[in-house]
Amino acid sequence: MTEDQKADLLRPNLFATEAKDIKVSFEFFPPKTEQMEQTLWSSIRKLEPLQPEMVSVTYGAGGSTRERTHATVSRILKETTLTPAAHLTCVAASRGEVDDILRQYWDEGVRHIVALRGDMPTIGQAYTPHPEGYRNAADLVAGIRKIGDFDISVAAYPECHPDSPSLEADIDNLKRKIDAGANRAITQYFFDVDLYFRFLDRVLAAGIDVPIVPGIMPVTNFKMAKRFSEGCGTSVPHWLEHLFEGLDDRPAIRRHVAAVVAAEQCIRLYQGGVKNYHFYTLNRAELTLAICHILGIRPKWSIAAGESDD
Repeated sequence: MTEDQKADLLRPNLFATEAKDIKVSFEFFPPKTEQMEQTLWSSIRKLEPLQPEMVSVTYGAGGSTRERTHATVSRILKETTLTPAAHLTCVAASRGEVDDILRQYWDEGVRHIVALRGDMPTIGQAYTPHPEGYRNAADLVAGIRKIGDFDISVAAYPECHPDSPSLEADIDNLKRKIDAGANRAITQYFFDVDLYFRFLDRVLAAGIDVPIVPGIMPVTNFKMAKRFSEGCGTSVPHWLEHLFEGLDDRPAIRRHVAAVVAAEQCIRLYQGGVKNYHFYTLNRAELTLAICHILGIRPKWSIAAGESDD
């Protein structure tokens, strides 16, 4: 046996790392149908015992899901022990309309907002601010600060926002959002951990010192994930594509692979000092539960009897 082989045997297993003091948050999207609503609330109830820092609810392009987002956030606040965060965008709404939404959230007891520029309703349409609205996310953050003392999260892009001319310009934009009053940034999902750490170096060099929470998206459907990644500027490594080859019609194996890949990503981030993670759940609980279990995040109380794993 060579010295290198002996060293490999002595090297601790990746999952032997005992992760401590990890904090998680989860993201959901508002349901469009009754069946989707049942799936969403089943997932919320299954993930609730993990006691995340907060759970966010997304907003459709052009505010198309405004009412459903509000209804979901309000129900989470009233019927669960979770802390909801409402997504809010600048698109297709005047300042007055956005401010009214914020005041309503504040009156209901919602204290967390995810402030985003947003995308236009038509795919591929260039962003154009509402003539009487907030110009961009930094402007929106400043407006939110005038309404109430919200806890504000904004978006960050380790691989650059598709509309930005460069990563430097993108980081300048992030700094404007933080300077306007944002408490943290949550990243677009990524698959290459090194990309996140290189981005973090650039962020720190720019004088941004708020938490940059990595967004983690477990891959449930590789073809769909690849297509979505092309639209949002996320690179898909060849090794990831290779792992999912031949699994199109084998969903159970896909879920196992997805859980291990995402858990490894989180452990590597943890080894680099990262202890906060934001999971894009896609309204499905099983993968997020499996990943959190591997990370040592276990339910604080029993999941409701009679609920089987998905």
